Amino acid sequence: MRVRFAPSPTGFLHVGGARTALFNWLLARRSGGTVVLRIEDTDRARSSEAMTGAILHGLEWLGIDWDEGPFFQSDRVGEHTAAGRKLLAGGHAYRDFSTPEELARDRANIAVLAGEATRAARRRAEALAPGEAEERAAAGEPHAMRFLVPEGSTEWEDAVHGRMRFRNRDIDDLVILRADGSPTYNLAVVCDDAHARIDMVLRGDDHLSNTPKQILLARALGFPVPRFGHVPLILGRDGKRLSKRHGATDIAEYRRDILPEAMVNFLALLGWSPGDDREVMELDEIVRRFSLKRILRKGSVFDADKLAWLNGRHLSRMDLARLGSLVKAQLPQAADATIKDRPGWYEGLLDLLHTRARSLDALARNVLLYLPGEISYEPKAVRKHWKRRAQVEEYLNALRRRFEHCEWQPEPLESSLRSLAEEFGVGAGRLIHPLRVALTGQAASPGIFDVLYHLGKDVSLDRIGRALETLAAGEADPAPAGQTAAAPGGR
Repeated sequence: MRVRFAPSPTGFLHVGGARTALFNWLLARRSGGTVVLRIEDTDRARSSEAMTGAILHGLEWLGIDWDEGPFFQSDRVGEHTAAGRKLLAGGHAYRDFSTPEELARDRANIAVLAGEATRAARRRAEALAPGEAEERAAAGEPHAMRFLVPEGSTEWEDAVHGRMRFRNRDIDDLVILRADGSPTYNLAVVCDDAHARIDMVLRGDDHLSNTPKQILLARALGFPVPRFGHVPLILGRDGKRLSKRHGATDIAEYRRDILPEAMVNFLALLGWSPGDDREVMELDEIVRRFSLKRILRKGSVFDADKLAWLNGRHLSRMDLARLGSLVKAQLPQAADATIKDRPGWYEGLLDLLHTRARSLDALARNVLLYLPGEISYEPKAVRKHWKRRAQVEEYLNALRRRFEHCEWQPEPLESSLRSLAEEFGVGAGRLIHPLRVALTGQAASPGIFDVLYHLGKDVSLDRIGRALETLAAGEADPAPAGQTAAAPGGR
């Protein structure tokens, strides 16, 4: 099986394009086939090398490789033009000398007359005297070249939707060569698919109307007709086609927060079902289970919450060495010395934190809390757990004194805190909650004794001391709402 992914470099690699690339890649890898990458850059005004680079980098980040290419459609313009002339010589196309005003009237009439109006250009061409079209073309008069759509209907067995049928009368005599001689999309695609020996075209539903045109062109040119499959579009929460108004649609915008394996897992489930309720899958499992028969026929909703959940699951399963490199890249350079001097500590910290994280950025922010330096406090945490200030000060002072002489391991630290709670005649939680705010600035964290251990004795005692200073100063909300720590600086 030979499949292709053919993006246009007029924009970044968006979610829908990435899913199309993934489905083609999965199909080829599952069947032992070949992936051909073609850059459809015939729109020279809007195409750019920067966008081509962004698309290639996006595919590489996702782990989607290709076996042939990238080929550039613009390199084969001569072959496309020759195909257009072949259609003309074979009686499958005609020259169209319609004026802009005539074409505007045709477009206005389409809404009223449906298929009949699409033949207006043909009727004008047929009204020309014998040889007139060639004489006007030889004289240099501007004109387009249109494909002569035959009578009847065009049918194919769609790999996703089943039997599809279009009435040819509803298909316009499409332009195949513009007035400047440049080929149009449908002609170029048919020629390039035939040249690359593509035998399976899997793409979005938005191309359904192009398929009968391409089948007719391929037949007229004597090319083999590939098999077609059309995947339903990705939708926003409002049920409309996914767009920027629904949030980020460019794959590159997710690279800071999301693991590539999580994004691949998520994209695979956007329009495909593994056949059971299993959702968290590695790429090799997705390849083994992928089947055209399980591609859904209705659109799938892009659920950012589900993407975050899947990302969290993949983070929790990730190799700590690789995870450490990804997180380190998002930390300020000042953190390098601490991590370099204490590699075992850093790996242990990641082991503590990564099962709770749902994004790389959030994990990097949490790592920052365990590095030397000041933290800020969540106002909600302060209001909830420091509201009895005098009592909290008493607890924190007592904890600081106990911890100064405690072995710095989770078990001794826990015993020390619990014995102190008994002396105060309160449950351990009455000490743990204000201590957590003092150490992390937050109301939630991993187990407090693990937090103490990974912070280390000096940092822990320093933060308890700073908390006591804050309480003594009577600062109710020391930090703006939502601020917890300095944002990771990245590299």
